[in-house]
Amino acid sequence: MFLQLLFNSLIAAAIYALVAAGLSLIYSTCRFIHFAHGSVVAAGGYFLYFFYSLLGVNFWISVVLAILSGAGLGWLINEFIYRPLRQRKASNTILLVASISVLIIIESLLLISFGADVKVIDFLVNSRGIVIAGAVIMPLQVAIIVVAILLFLLLRLFLKFSKMGQAMRAVSDNKDVAEIVGISSEKVYSQTFVLGSAIASLAGILIAMEQNLEPSMGTILIIKGFTSAIVGGMGTILGSAIGALTLGVAENFGIWYLPSGYKDAIAFVILFLFLLVRPSGILGIKSSFKN
Repeated sequence: MFLQLLFNSLIAAAIYALVAAGLSLIYSTCRFIHFAHGSVVAAGGYFLYFFYSLLGVNFWISVVLAILSGAGLGWLINEFIYRPLRQRKASNTILLVASISVLIIIESLLLISFGADVKVIDFLVNSRGIVIAGAVIMPLQVAIIVVAILLFLLLRLFLKFSKMGQAMRAVSDNKDVAEIVGISSEKVYSQTFVLGSAIASLAGILIAMEQNLEPSMGTILIIKGFTSAIVGGMGTILGSAIGALTLGVAENFGIWYLPSGYKDAIAFVILFLFLLVRPSGILGIKSSFKN
């Protein structure tokens, strides 16, 4: 039982970390909480369902198309919602309200387009589980963990060594100074939304294959991603992983003693505790690009 719960914790942590990574990336650069990120995660899964299950496109091509579509959706949200608000000097509170509105709108569009019934991605559905000391883990779940680890490593390398990553770090540290040296903050914001939304779409694809699809899934996922980011340290890439692991372990080992219906409540309790006791998170670092 212990090993099975540990496997479940790692799987949940990988999923939450993928959601939190894109959220933290956008927050670090743009300095507001993009709650609509959850709807982009859901949209990524539905894009895969549309291309693969409805149109019959090759699975791997469908994955690429879904990620590109999710990245495009993120670009559209920034270009037509957030950018006009920034130009009007909107406060972070206004941007937050706008993000919640976008979350609801996109979820409603998914509901209208695909219906309320649960959708299934019929890929690897008949794969056999791997049995380790009596605990079972599916190949897809192993892939989710591996993808999450690789993505975090690549993201850290990208932010540290690439020209775009260095521009994101500059805008994150001091937007005005970055503008003086010739870095366009609006261009960086656009690039950040594209990258963060691509990560969100990848998360949505993996979640859709592991847990299936429903239009409202983005809401609970952004809550879990936000909690992971707060626990680890809001705006920190490494903190997102640490927070996700903490949340995944707490949820899965918590229901060892409590009914499974309390699983989501555990996340809220952890969120409130960290907001009250340590709002800076475990790492206590304000900028993700310094760790």
